[in-house]
Amino acid sequence: MKVFKVTGQINKPRLSTPFVRELLADKSEHAVEKVYAEIGSRHRVKRMHIKIISAEEISAEAIENPILKKLVTGE
Repeated sequence: MKVFKVTGQINKPRLSTPFVRELLADKSEHAVEKVYAEIGSRHRVKRMHIKIISAEEISAEAIENPILKKLVTGE
């Protein structure tokens, strides 16, 4: 499993909120699908209101989430 950083924006009629998510996935397409599912279920946002700006693989040193970093490095 690789670590991906997905950045995007939630565009609702009166609200525009940027987001950054780090997560484990096999491919960037899987990471994007997971972001759609998680943000849609937590914030009740439809996929058409979520705009993905980038989905890039990051190294273990660049991970900011402490739980994910511990999972990947095994420390």
